[in-house]
Amino acid sequence: MKETNKHPCAKLSFTLSSFFFVVFLYFWFSINGVQLQALRRLGRQWTISNITNPHEITPNASLTNNLSVESSSDLRVLIGILTLPDQFQRRHFLRLVYGTQTFAGAQVDVKFVFCNLTKEDQTVLVALEIMRYNDIIILNCKENMNSGKTYTYFSSLPDIFINETDHGLYPPYHYVMKGDDDLYLRLDKLVESLRSLPREDLYYGYVIPCRSMNPFVHYMSGMGYLISWDIVEWIRDSEIPRNNLIGPEDKLFGEWMREGRRGKNRYNAKWSMYNYPIPPTACTRELRPDTIAVHLLKNQEKWIKTLQYFNVTKNLKPSKLYHIPNITSL
Repeated sequence: MKETNKHPCAKLSFTLSSFFFVVFLYFWFSINGVQLQALRRLGRQWTISNITNPHEITPNASLTNNLSVESSSDLRVLIGILTLPDQFQRRHFLRLVYGTQTFAGAQVDVKFVFCNLTKEDQTVLVALEIMRYNDIIILNCKENMNSGKTYTYFSSLPDIFINETDHGLYPPYHYVMKGDDDLYLRLDKLVESLRSLPREDLYYGYVIPCRSMNPFVHYMSGMGYLISWDIVEWIRDSEIPRNNLIGPEDKLFGEWMREGRRGKNRYNAKWSMYNYPIPPTACTRELRPDTIAVHLLKNQEKWIKTLQYFNVTKNLKPSKLYHIPNITSL
């Protein structure tokens, strides 16, 4: 008759082998799970901030950067470009313009801002944009230029960003900017100009009238102005802007600041901000190296001349995949 009971040592060996195999599987799945989560996070992000190597751009989803608390920057800026739902080509062009800029030590999120969608094609095309780039804010308003859109933009931000996307950071942004879609911003110069400025009660921009250099006279031009987060919250809570919405939006904003006694810290970025030099007016200047912003780029020719002046393609790497001639050889 055959022996049916195995030797005790064999049982112990089988038990130990099974135990180590289970431990191995546990660690293998844990490691791969972490890697999978990292890949998922990477796929959701497009970083135009905190880039230390100017030759490295992360070619991912959007112009915005969802930073965790651990990797948060010491300077956080939101730029809202006010535009229209149908301006699909303009948004794609501006994504190229801003998505290829590099700088270090700051988080700059560029988002496109417009009012409620009104057409069937917008509901499809804008939704696809959001899925791909995640860089759009749709306000609960009817599209307008001088009937409250700017107020709706600023007053909506605390409810949008506090607790929802701030990752525990307060404020979610130190500064918030409103800009036109015909404005070219050099993000590195903007960040550099902000580093030494107060982070409370700040009102920053190009002072109007054009010949004035006193930021406490009148208001900042609607081409693009920036405020600190505490003023954003004040706009949401105060009756002063809520009761004064009809008229040129930049002029009204100056009235809000004056009546509410806000913006005690003001910064006039003139002449680092200016209108495109052609046609010449009191508000224009020739393109210059220390530029922060150029306004009134109303056609492609003006955009191309501006981008060429600032040599925005200087970091293009040579490749056998393409040959782009020098401008002088054309």
